[in-house]
Amino acid sequence: MPRAKILLADDHSLILEGIRTLLEDQHDVIGTASDGASLVKEALRLEPDTIVLDVAMPILNGIDAAREIRKSLPRVKFLFISMHSNAGYVRRAVDAGASAYVLKSGAAEELLKAVEVVRNGGKYLSPALAPNIIQEVALQTARSSRRVFELTSRQRQIMQLIAEGKQNKEIASLLFVSVRTVEFHRARLMARLGARSVAELIRCAIQEGLIAPAEEPPYRPEN
Repeated sequence: MPRAKILLADDHSLILEGIRTLLEDQHDVIGTASDGASLVKEALRLEPDTIVLDVAMPILNGIDAAREIRKSLPRVKFLFISMHSNAGYVRRAVDAGASAYVLKSGAAEELLKAVEVVRNGGKYLSPALAPNIIQEVALQTARSSRRVFELTSRQRQIMQLIAEGKQNKEIASLLFVSVRTVEFHRARLMARLGARSVAELIRCAIQEGLIAPAEEPPYRPEN
C-alpha cells in the first residue's frame, strides 16, 4: 500500500511535532493546522486521504471541522486523537465520520496501527477507553443529541467562540460577518437552547463537545 497523505491538526505545537515525528517515517505528512478553521482550508487545498486531528481546537472544533470537510471530501479518513476519554466526545467524533479515536496518552504505541486499520477500511477505538464507553458508542451512535443537530453550522461555530470567551466584535472579525449578524445568531442560539446566561451556554458547549472542560475560559462581559 502506498504511503498515506496525512494532514495534521492540533492547537499545541509540541504535540503537533510529536505526531509528525511518529508518522513521517512511514507516511507523508503534507501539512499542519493549529485550529479548525485553518484545517478546513488546508484540507480543501491539499486534499489529503487521511486527517489526524484533535477534538478540541479553537475557532472551530475538530468535530465540526470534520463535518465541513466531509461535504467536499467524502472519502477522506478522520482519525481523532484526544486527551478526553468520555463517551460524549467519542460518540460525537464517530457521528462526524471518525474512523478512529486514539487517546493522546497511548498515541506513541497506537497511532501507526490506527492509521493502518483505517486505511484498510476498518475502525479503531483506543483499547484504553472504558469497555462501557465502547459499548455505549456502538449502541448510541445513531442517537446523537438532537439539540446540536438542530443548530446550523454557523450557530455551532458562534456557540463555540462565545464559550471560548470571544466578544461579539471578535467573533464578527473571525467569521467575516457584521456584529449585528453575530448578535442575531447569538440571540437565536440562546433562545433555541433555553440558555438564560452565557454560563449556561458554556455548559451546553462543553456537553456537546464544542470545547473541553479544562479549556473553559472566564466570561468577559461586552463593552
